Amino acid sequence: MTRTAAGRSRTSIGATTVTYLPDGEGWLDAAAVFPASRTVDWAPYTDFLDNRGRFPVSIGSFLIRTGDRVILADLGLGVVDFEVPGFASFTGGRLLESLAEEGLAPADVDTVVFTHLHHDHVGWTTDIAPAPHFPEGRSVGGLMFPNARHLVSEREWRYWADKGTFPGPDARAVQKPLADRIEFVGDGDQIATGVKVLATPGHTPGHTSLVVTDPDGTDPRRLIVLGDVMHCQVQVTESQWSFVFDVDSKDALRTREQLLKELEHPNVLLAGGHFAGHVFGRVLPLAPRRAWADERVLD
Repeated sequence: MTRTAAGRSRTSIGATTVTYLPDGEGWLDAAAVFPASRTVDWAPYTDFLDNRGRFPVSIGSFLIRTGDRVILADLGLGVVDFEVPGFASFTGGRLLESLAEEGLAPADVDTVVFTHLHHDHVGWTTDIAPAPHFPEGRSVGGLMFPNARHLVSEREWRYWADKGTFPGPDARAVQKPLADRIEFVGDGDQIATGVKVLATPGHTPGHTSLVVTDPDGTDPRRLIVLGDVMHCQVQVTESQWSFVFDVDSKDALRTREQLLKELEHPNVLLAGGHFAGHVFGRVLPLAPRRAWADERVLD
């Protein structure tokens, strides 16, 4: 049975909660997005594929609540429904509903942090989703999360400054509305107590992940919110598979391998925002190959 996009789920690191908020999903052509997979037997991974050779990816946001802080990591797709022939289809639009299920409104969010600026991570920056076809006759309103600081790495922001094409952000929907509000963060910077930035370049030049730890130091575990270091659980085992939109595939592979070694530690959990079925899990260093294990989560 083919896996489907993940539903809302939650895990805890000490008193800090991390909740996956679904916004939508994508169905990606496996051979198109993982070129190396064209010569590989997919038989061990058939539960990820439908009968067209596509696999599902979850697309949404991670809500981090620590103390009185309300943080969103990435902003999903926005309200979209489109297909890129021979490559993928995307539907989105549920993030605000998912947020409301947590008893929160957009005005309650105090921080938005972008792992990177691809279209499926910035969709709710404003009321216009940065899809391939910008809505005709519509102007962009204000920021969707008006009270929030908006954070990204400076290298990521500069990289997209003169680019406005898919799969990146549409300047009208993302960069221009953020121009006077964006703040830069870098490797090791603390977003909130127990929430730090981790530089993970390769997929994009300024790509970052987040490391969540227990502010009280009681819980020895830590959770790494991946961003797009990996797009599918298969990459836990097939770590050499580069994603078609990796800007620097060698750097992305280097980052992935370094992170996977850390993820093999039993006290390190993983939050894979694009992972189907379950976004929370851990890496099992089983010989002769690494494996993925879903993590028990709270519904």
